Amino acid sequence: MPQTISNPYAHLVEPLDPKEPEKKFYNLCKLGDPRYGRLPFSVRVLLEAAVRNCDEFLVRKEDVESILNWKVTQQQSVEVPFRPARVILQDFTGVPAVVDFAAMRDAVKKLGGDPGKINPVCPADLVIDHSIQVDFNRKIIQNTHNRIYKLKSRHKEFPVSTNNILLQIRVSFHAGPQSCDKTGSTGKQKDRKAESLQKNEELEFERNKERFEFLKWGSKAFRNMRIIPPGSGIIHQVNLEYLARVVFEQDGFYYPDSVVGTDSHTTMIDGLGVLGWGVGGIEAEAVMLGQPISMVLPEVVGYKLLGTIDPLVTSTDIVLTVTKHLRQVGVVGKFVEFFGPGVSRLSIADRATIANMCPEYGATAAFFPVDHISMKYLEQTGRDKDKLSYITRYLKAVGMFRDFTDSSQDPDFTQVVELDLGTVVPCCSGPKRPQDKVVISEMKKDFESCLGTKQGFKGFQIPPERHAAKVNFKYKDQEFVLSHGSVVIAAITSCTNTSNPSVMLGAGLLAKKAVEAGLSVKPYVKTSLSPGSGVVTHYLKKSGVMPFLSQLGFEVVGYGCMTCIGNSGPIPDPVVEAITKGDLVAVGILSGNRNFEGRVHPNTRANYLASPPLVIAYAIAGTVQIDFDKEPVGVNPQGKEVFLRDIWPTREEIQMVECQFVIPAMFREVYKKIETANERWNALKAPSDELYTWDPKSTYIKSPPFFENLTLGLQTPKSITDAYVLLNLGDSVTTDHISPAGNIARNSPAARYLSSRGLASREFNSYGSRRGNDAVMARGTFANIRLFNKFLSKQAPQTIHLPSGETLDVFDAAERYQQAGLPLIILAGKEYGSGSSRDWAAKGPFLLGIKAVLAESYERIHRSNLVGMGVIPLEYLPEDTAESLGLTGQERYTIIIPDELTPRMMVDIKLDTGKTIKARMRFDTDVELAYFRNGGILNYMIRKMLEK
Repeated sequence: MPQTISNPYAHLVEPLDPKEPEKKFYNLCKLGDPRYGRLPFSVRVLLEAAVRNCDEFLVRKEDVESILNWKVTQQQSVEVPFRPARVILQDFTGVPAVVDFAAMRDAVKKLGGDPGKINPVCPADLVIDHSIQVDFNRKIIQNTHNRIYKLKSRHKEFPVSTNNILLQIRVSFHAGPQSCDKTGSTGKQKDRKAESLQKNEELEFERNKERFEFLKWGSKAFRNMRIIPPGSGIIHQVNLEYLARVVFEQDGFYYPDSVVGTDSHTTMIDGLGVLGWGVGGIEAEAVMLGQPISMVLPEVVGYKLLGTIDPLVTSTDIVLTVTKHLRQVGVVGKFVEFFGPGVSRLSIADRATIANMCPEYGATAAFFPVDHISMKYLEQTGRDKDKLSYITRYLKAVGMFRDFTDSSQDPDFTQVVELDLGTVVPCCSGPKRPQDKVVISEMKKDFESCLGTKQGFKGFQIPPERHAAKVNFKYKDQEFVLSHGSVVIAAITSCTNTSNPSVMLGAGLLAKKAVEAGLSVKPYVKTSLSPGSGVVTHYLKKSGVMPFLSQLGFEVVGYGCMTCIGNSGPIPDPVVEAITKGDLVAVGILSGNRNFEGRVHPNTRANYLASPPLVIAYAIAGTVQIDFDKEPVGVNPQGKEVFLRDIWPTREEIQMVECQFVIPAMFREVYKKIETANERWNALKAPSDELYTWDPKSTYIKSPPFFENLTLGLQTPKSITDAYVLLNLGDSVTTDHISPAGNIARNSPAARYLSSRGLASREFNSYGSRRGNDAVMARGTFANIRLFNKFLSKQAPQTIHLPSGETLDVFDAAERYQQAGLPLIILAGKEYGSGSSRDWAAKGPFLLGIKAVLAESYERIHRSNLVGMGVIPLEYLPEDTAESLGLTGQERYTIIIPDELTPRMMVDIKLDTGKTIKARMRFDTDVELAYFRNGGILNYMIRKMLEK
């Protein structure tokens, strides 16, 4: 906190409670400025941070004025600083951040400085949630279905109604000769369920021991950094249920909680009224070191919610509808703020689900101001009552507490769009992008259309004569048939839905009704349930639905972000062989938020996002080529057809179970021991030295080469001369295409490197787990098997080495260019770098020798990451594309970098053909130009530290 004596707004400071004069706050209402009351609530958070941190150095009075004058300045590309209250990281992005911090300490010492100065200044939490993989699942005995069906038939006198549903849940599993424990499972079932979870966790520690030891060193060596051990849950759910303060009380001041994170879905916390968004890992490191984020003051789109939700609609249906709508509206780089009476009909879990998907519709943040429902959620999740009291008092005192039914509180917005919640219908999204919504009633028709459509986001280009292809195969001594559209992965996974009790309990109730109706899931379908926190397991067990989920194969396989990030693990060999033999478009159904090509599993070419109940429904059906309105979801052993409408739980049923079983005591019990509950973590030995001792034998943790040639003096940026094009790419190239997180292919450059270090293929682990080793990650850059490079006529992680004409793996081609001292660039289309915030998608290209990217447009975080690594993001003029300019990628490019640089300036690009084109240099602020002049943000921070 800046000292109030040096802050020009010190006169705004006053105690929140006269009885506690030592606890103060900056009362923005005392500004006496009518503009404040018209600001969007999200912008008020930016203003408060600017006022509180105003020191006329990093934050100036003119910055405060710019924010106050938002209605005018929002469309003028005005740059303002923002100092968030905290930073949050997950382990895939957190490991490279800690590696960078350790390397920065080495660099500071080498340059004669004090390495102990390299510490987080801004509080940082790192949640280990991306390391666990679905290697084991479905260990329950398959033939227990008949026993459960018989148990149900004994109690057929109980009609299905909301009044006795809780009684039915308990009765169904507490009858019969085989006794059950208090969770509703037989002892044998419970042991086997635990076996899947235990084996996955054992493998997680076996594979990631080096990484975990390194992170434990970081938790000791760096001040102001907290590590949440593996097995605790998904970063965003832990953030929502435990880490979020809503209002900080620190250093004698109250102020709004705000956060930036190294996961693009950090926006999930916006559902609780905590302003937050994802940033590049490199940018997050600067914030941790005390630097404010330099941002262009955003436009704010007001999203008005009206109407009443249909009883059969889930929050997933709402979010997929919102995602498609806002993609059409166009909100890239903007804030979205929700208002209107419909917001009051959404739970915090519903709001968080909508906010979580913010990156999929392209906005920076998706903000729901705090209201009385927010406070009820804080109470439900076991927050301290004294804290709840000052949260409400503070937010009301500064005009940040919202009543969505009071239209007089509606602020000014850049633009207002509306959604009638009554128009939302059940839907999925896919087969390759989150924004491609498909109404469930049209799913069969849509998939059939995708089969024959040209290769693209909605097409697989399967010849008409192959549409009816079928392949017979044997699995566990049974005969099965696969065809296009067959479901082979069905996962209730990821932060989008597993934070939401309504859809999780909805899935449980649907599973109960399905089992009682005599339905099952074919054994070859890889089913899994990875809850976002231990609380989910508590209420699924206590409500009695867990045994039914387990019976259908949806057992708890781990606590972490698993299938959604590609940690789906292997599918059975006979299934893979059948898919390959028939060149089938097999399907993954998941309750996640990302379904890009090659992300979920290399053998599922079509992947659909769906609510947890729909994941189970499609798993039972075994195919997406089904019309649930007209065709049964399954046929029971007695030959009776069962339709989805027969087993779908209503919103009323779900809410009644939720009210009884999702209680504060569960949250308190889970989170009071979150940092000590994992015995494997507790037993890890880690050094506590100030400098990290790098192990040259390690294939997980390696000192990066970013600072090897760092000097105290700046070197003037030079023009890029006669660069070759490494890759010529199209639209929507994601960070998964650039730097995949999933399995390391056995014939890849990364695999060859690991083999040369003595590792067997089973020890390769994933790219995501090896982000602490630049040698692996450089070789994994552009290693996605679904990468489509215009130089080639197929999807492959390859390119043409232009001087020789040879087709090589991307890394091998880049290495050959570098050995010859030849600079490289990338050509790309729209939305380059969309998807997860992944710093290695910028670090990897930097290490390959890529000096610039020329694209039609960029995803916000990825552009920032490129800037952070000193890679120049160039953007075609609005009317230009590679095609309109006649660029083939075969040319050589000279990018003229002038001595005087200004934000968003135009530069000349000269081709060896004699042609010159213009492009915009996407350094958007003066601070970003400073990073570029320093060769990247980390170099800049080291030099700043050495100045002190």
